[in-house]
Amino acid sequence: MAIETEVKLPIADLELFRANLGRLNPVRISERHFEDNYVLDFPNAQMRSRGRLLRIRITSGASFLTFKEAALPEGPFKIREEVETQVRDGLAALDILRRTGMQVWFRYQKYREEFSVVLGKRGGEVHVTLDETPVGTFAELEGKEELIRRVAEKMGFSESHFIKDSYYSLYLRYCGDRGVVPSHMVFAA
Repeated sequence: MAIETEVKLPIADLELFRANLGRLNPVRISERHFEDNYVLDFPNAQMRSRGRLLRIRITSGASFLTFKEAALPEGPFKIREEVETQVRDGLAALDILRRTGMQVWFRYQKYREEFSVVLGKRGGEVHVTLDETPVGTFAELEGKEELIRRVAEKMGFSESHFIKDSYYSLYLRYCGDRGVVPSHMVFAA
């Protein structure tokens, strides 16, 4: 079990973001890749109603089963417990969970790139992901609160830009703003 501390940032200008990130000498962790995410719950929504999340993430190279506790409500950062493990076959894991009575209640897709930014000689590290989604492009910064603030500031962002919302919440807002009935946040075929 780990404690995850993160924020999302809205990326309006991808090239400017890349230039600002480049000035921080990031180490690339992964090339741009496709991710297909399935969020599960029981029919009575017992996970969702408590702010918990159970997800299967499937990529071309690996699949992961992740459980996240409800986030702490206060402060500018999304902070919560997370347990994650790699699974050999994401679709088989999804089938197993469905057979226990769980259902996929939300599916979302994105293209993701991952970087590590180390600040200072003491090696404070922030994990930076760049997510291209059907509803916009976002960066996620994960690490210690003060380091997240410093990396965000160096890239031209302040706490007023921090987003704690899940991709589901962002998707609902996107659909509501456009008068679209929400379903799943997936790319058009």
